[in-house]
Amino acid sequence: MEAPCSSPTAGKFVVVGGGIAGVTCAEQLAINFPSEDILLITASPVIKAVTNFKQVSEVLEEFDVEEQPSTMLENRFPNIKVMESGVKQLKSKEHCVLTEDGHQHIYKKLCLCAGAKPKLICEGNPYVLGIRDTDSAQEFQKQLTKAKRIMIIGNGGIALELVYEIEGCEVIWVIKDKAIGNTFFDAGAAEFLTSKLIDEKPEAKIAQKRTRYTTEGRKKEAQARANAGNVGSALGPDWHEGLDLKGTKEFSHKIHIETMCEVKKIYLQEEFRISEKKSLTFPRDHHDQSVTTDKEIWPVYVELTNEKIYGCDFIVSATGVTPNTEPFLCGNNVVLLGKYNAQGLGSNHELLLRCTKGQEYIKAVLQNGRMMGAVLIGETDLEETFENLILNQMNLSAYGEDLLDPNIDIEDYFD
Repeated sequence: MEAPCSSPTAGKFVVVGGGIAGVTCAEQLAINFPSEDILLITASPVIKAVTNFKQVSEVLEEFDVEEQPSTMLENRFPNIKVMESGVKQLKSKEHCVLTEDGHQHIYKKLCLCAGAKPKLICEGNPYVLGIRDTDSAQEFQKQLTKAKRIMIIGNGGIALELVYEIEGCEVIWVIKDKAIGNTFFDAGAAEFLTSKLIDEKPEAKIAQKRTRYTTEGRKKEAQARANAGNVGSALGPDWHEGLDLKGTKEFSHKIHIETMCEVKKIYLQEEFRISEKKSLTFPRDHHDQSVTTDKEIWPVYVELTNEKIYGCDFIVSATGVTPNTEPFLCGNNVVLLGKYNAQGLGSNHELLLRCTKGQEYIKAVLQNGRMMGAVLIGETDLEETFENLILNQMNLSAYGEDLLDPNIDIEDYFD
């Protein structure tokens, strides 16, 4: 039996996690309870803060994400103290958090914003990389500079950004869905965006506006944490800015998408040689699926569930994350993170679509004549109008398909 927690530090609020959720939570607590001590526990030497916040409409917000040293948060809020350490254990009955540096912290209220870590398709394989924080993104950039071909597994936000940003390297993109980005948009929008992947990107890049803080001075500590699976804060929306995501080739985009399949088996070079299986060359285009045997010798080979095999320099596992719940579960009851009930409209709904190739894609979801949702891609200027229509639940039955008529300025009509 462990002795009850002593109390070297105690406060009304303890927040675990140095990402956007944890930092924003600590800031709001500091504002609302200026006389109370707030302890923010983070495993990373930098925190993620929200800056340049703008209220675009009633429920639509716009903001930047910025990496900052923890001292900046402490300077802005004197009642916030930031501690850099991972959490070892939670003792909810004693209202006590034990950190990996050996300290114990008593709390009255605890906010868990501990984030997640990459869910790798294969643990311990040197040719399988996960991208989650700044350190892993920099390791990916280092590996990419020597690569002629990589395989990306996954259909989420990081996979989407990678596929578009990578240049000078063949990319085989493996997704288990029928269309790209199904977490964010429908098949119609996916088809619209897929065509953009083969276009040349503009050469001019927007200058990076935000200051970035690195962990070079703590490289050994950061590596030790990474080896232990204790990763830092999630990447912000512009994580690839400042990274030179270019392989060894001179071309811009060269992407092939394998849909409705997953990884069946991964072979190292010698394992593949012994297997006497054959790998495929990179398909010439989406319509001409090449079946020529690949004569190149690759460090790693991937067999897919559709029976195709491709060799590559390394694999990016962008297959989602698992919550960092382990320190909080042992000896404690029912932890629920996030929303788990996704409510659908069933079959009783209709869709209105408007698509101008290369310019815009608009979809309105209606049920019983009322707008329930929408997808807007491009400079449509319809965001606030559609948001208002969803909020006020106006009956739009009388307008029919004219609702998306490009010759009618509905933003002026309804606003």
